[in-house]
Amino acid sequence: MAFIAALGLLMAGICPAVLCCPEDTLGKHTPVQKDRDHETQLDSLTLASINTDFAFSLYKKLALKNPHKNFVFSPLSITIALASLSLGAKGNTLEEILEGLKFNLTETPEADIHQGFGHLLQRLSQPGDQVQISTGNSMVVEKHLQILAEFKEKARALYHTEVFTADFQQPREARKLLNDYVSNQTQGMIKELVSDLEERTSMVMTNFALFNGKWNMTFDPYETFMGTFIEDRRTPVKVSMMKMKELRAPYFRDEKMKCTVVELNYKGNGKAMFILPDQGKMKQVEASLQPATLRGWRKSLRPRMIDELYLPKFSISKNYRLENILPELGIKEVFSTQADLSGISGGKDVRVSRMFHSAALDMTETGTEARATTRDKYDFLSTKSNPTVVNLNTPFLFCVLHSDSENIDFMGKINNPAQN
Repeated sequence: MAFIAALGLLMAGICPAVLCCPEDTLGKHTPVQKDRDHETQLDSLTLASINTDFAFSLYKKLALKNPHKNFVFSPLSITIALASLSLGAKGNTLEEILEGLKFNLTETPEADIHQGFGHLLQRLSQPGDQVQISTGNSMVVEKHLQILAEFKEKARALYHTEVFTADFQQPREARKLLNDYVSNQTQGMIKELVSDLEERTSMVMTNFALFNGKWNMTFDPYETFMGTFIEDRRTPVKVSMMKMKELRAPYFRDEKMKCTVVELNYKGNGKAMFILPDQGKMKQVEASLQPATLRGWRKSLRPRMIDELYLPKFSISKNYRLENILPELGIKEVFSTQADLSGISGGKDVRVSRMFHSAALDMTETGTEARATTRDKYDFLSTKSNPTVVNLNTPFLFCVLHSDSENIDFMGKINNPAQN
């Protein structure tokens, strides 16, 4: 399975006279990382729970804006981009960003938040894991301008942010530079992250997250057949359906929430969780999504022999303008003329004009880009008196998690596998 997400922030309204201030006039921030050898005070499980809260909150907004549609997004990618941006935010702008990310600033100091993300990114980038999660950040500034050294140093140390220049007075060339950079970093899976640039654009931040994993137990391509999927409007559609027999996997039947939860493991430290609501119970399940819900499912999952598992093949990609969505989560000021991003430039003449997010997903037999001939086939259930059959042939939710961090790297919903 291959997942990829990319995110871009277009910054507008920077005044060159403000940017070129001496370094001794920089605004002071709380030191972010006093001693890298000391364990962060924001432990990984607490950070994962907070990130899950944000992921579910954003999921609910996207579900409302995409009724009867498939969608996928990367909470990890968006969270990292906003957290890195908050390094340069102050005052109410800073509070809105971090509180929008579900941090309680009276309980967790800003320095601990950044240190926690620093540790998270270090864990995700450990070599040797067969599940690959790659994240990348960049900041592209107008070639005649200058970003404050303190911001650049913190962004590089904590979020591995690359900084380079472009001539935004030549928008076509600048757009090509940005899209070529993201395309190269994402192995060509995201090619047109930035569609246009405003005349006053002086800085662009991009962020991407790439996930590559192979199923621990692969589906046999020769078992794939044309099956029926009943979309949420109860319309049957023909889709390529993968099948696996006699699979032992974590399973939980949630009678309270009226859904079935099953996990499939990747080789290494990744796993995919599928949540299949009963007919007509999708809205109930979505409304109940909370960090405690995920924790409850994870604790209740038990290895179980699944006699037959059916999972549709699908490929989806989505683009979002998050400046139209994040204000509904309380992150408003950074997109307005009241934005205080003086930690980036030394002045208050910069704001985020646009925030692009792009995510793509391919789900196949091996977990990567397998190609198999699909054919009609008729199947009969096991002869057991009470076989366990999991058939994802109605709308379902999915989450991709990294076992070491418990963070939701990708999340989405499939309403119709035949549609992109």
